[in-house]
Amino acid sequence: MPTPATPSSHVLDLFAVPEVVEPLPGALTDSVRAGDLVLSPGRDAAVQAWLSPLLARLAVRLDERPDRRAQDLRVAMPVPARDGAWVVEGWAASRWEPGTTACLDPAVTLAAGRLLHARLAPLVTEPPAVVLERTDARARAERLAFAGGADLRAAAGTLPAGAAGLVRRVADLLDGLDPDAASPAATRHQLVHADLAGHVLLDAAGAPVVVDVDPAWRPPLWAEAVAALDLVRGGADPARLDRYAGAATRAALLRAVLFGALVDPAADVAAYTAVLDRLDVVDLGGHDGPPRPDPVAETEELHRG
Repeated sequence: MPTPATPSSHVLDLFAVPEVVEPLPGALTDSVRAGDLVLSPGRDAAVQAWLSPLLARLAVRLDERPDRRAQDLRVAMPVPARDGAWVVEGWAASRWEPGTTACLDPAVTLAAGRLLHARLAPLVTEPPAVVLERTDARARAERLAFAGGADLRAAAGTLPAGAAGLVRRVADLLDGLDPDAASPAATRHQLVHADLAGHVLLDAAGAPVVVDVDPAWRPPLWAEAVAALDLVRGGADPARLDRYAGAATRAALLRAVLFGALVDPAADVAAYTAVLDRLDVVDLGGHDGPPRPDPVAETEELHRG
């Protein structure tokens, strides 16, 4: 496990925690625990100044619901520094939840994402400027993943050969889709968590706790497809991606592949190629096994609820 960056004494002082820090396992390898807080590096001050109060209000609302059950969705509580800042030297803090463990069930991770997005949709009804104006590598990759074929092919020319070929192949597949086949649920944009895989924990009662929200203004089905793709690349059953092979949802998975390849052009191109090869053999109208769950219907039902 790589050694995480260590917050300075100034950071620890402003967050009012001891100078003894310990690394966290799994997808949170960049984060450290200090006292009763989890400190995470690389946070944008402007984004967190908008996002953290929103998540704090949502966290309280979820935890204090009168009808809350022990295993209902939770969101990690952001904590400001003593001077009121949400980010100090690139570090942001959230409350440490004793007894939390990594969520190893892909179905729970994806379900937590759907619930989170259904909760976020009515809270943010217009695209936040601070999210649209992000310039970090993930934001640039996200914009390209939703660009037209010409822009994608131009971007491919700047990538290593393997990633370039993958991007061109996906651009061709997107060009061949019928835009009228896409469901509104697959094209409706809202605030989403663009990095769900590995960022859903289970608290001591077994409730999913969403952490490290990576904000994007995109369709929730795309964010879910990104998570599903990351989970499959991490060892989950590839058949989990078949639910996104339908005409109404296929673009979400293709743009998830684009996003992954553009975020890290040095990533395992063969894994993404295998996903595209699987799509080639999955019947758009059905398959021989039991009926596939419909992610569009599930998303619409959550929004109605």
